Amino acid sequence: MALEITLEFNEDDLGYFKKLAEQALKSTENQPAEQIIASAKELLSSMSASGGSQYIHARISQLRVLIAMLEDKGWGMQAVGRGRVLAALSYFNNPEDIIPDEVPVLGYLDDAIMVELLTRELKPEIDAYEDFVVYRESEAKRRGLDPNTVDRADFLEAQEQALLARMRRRRLSGSLFR
Repeated sequence: MALEITLEFNEDDLGYFKKLAEQALKSTENQPAEQIIASAKELLSSMSASGGSQYIHARISQLRVLIAMLEDKGWGMQAVGRGRVLAALSYFNNPEDIIPDEVPVLGYLDDAIMVELLTRELKPEIDAYEDFVVYRESEAKRRGLDPNTVDRADFLEAQEQALLARMRRRRLSGSLFR
């Protein structure tokens, strides 16, 4: 028998989580990116070993995308986006938890909630990265290349070419001057 519980957070509750994220960022602002990434990886590893609920696993596993975005040389994340993702991951570098991770079943619930909030905040970056990953795989396959040789510049050029082609089609379909 499964039990479903719905949590609803009001603006004050969300403000509390935002404050925690800001505190974590402040406490880790002088730490190297590698250390912040390593802490997020450690959370993934310890959470995987601990069991826990599917809800928590699904949310925490979203950290993999954030880590991949930072470590993917082909994506070459720009400074602003990189800073936003590192700021999000800094929460998981903070030993202070609302619910200690050692608490059975619920220990990672606060982390899962924070991941959910942060991934919503980072949705534009995540969507762009996921589009790039799909493009890289299909383009590499189409051209018979190693996917690691297809990078962000190739992706942006393809996006530009698609935009120009769409503009030409629209111009031709609605043009008075044929």
